[in-house]
Amino acid sequence: MLQPKKTKYRKQQKGRMKGNAMRGNQLSFGSFGIKTLEEGWITGRQIEAARVAVTRYMKREGQIWIRIFPDKPVTKKPAEVRMGKGKGAPEYFVARVTPGRMMFEAEGVPLEIAKEALRLAAQKLPVVTKFVVRRDYTEDN
Repeated sequence: MLQPKKTKYRKQQKGRMKGNAMRGNQLSFGSFGIKTLEEGWITGRQIEAARVAVTRYMKREGQIWIRIFPDKPVTKKPAEVRMGKGKGAPEYFVARVTPGRMMFEAEGVPLEIAKEALRLAAQKLPVVTKFVVRRDYTEDN
């Protein structure tokens, strides 16, 4: 499961997500990718589930890049604890994504295989996504 080795602070505030992705919003490594169309938190477990789905479908051919990393700790209080008495302990880590953020990229497989593999990955994620292809991509590559 993805999480930072160490963080400066154990706990973080929730914060607000508004606006579109200003960086990480274009294909940088592969010829195919999925980008998010809405904002949300994606947990390390969801990223890992999507990664496994892609690698299984692509039969470990080609290459994939994960362009998001869960670096925000989310805290949770134990069940049946009364209100107050401070903030809960960190439970898991999430990656914040805003519309336009490229999440996964793939390379080295035909278009149909990449499209299906990234569709399977998108099913594991809690946000609406869009499949994108590099502008200069040709089928004979």
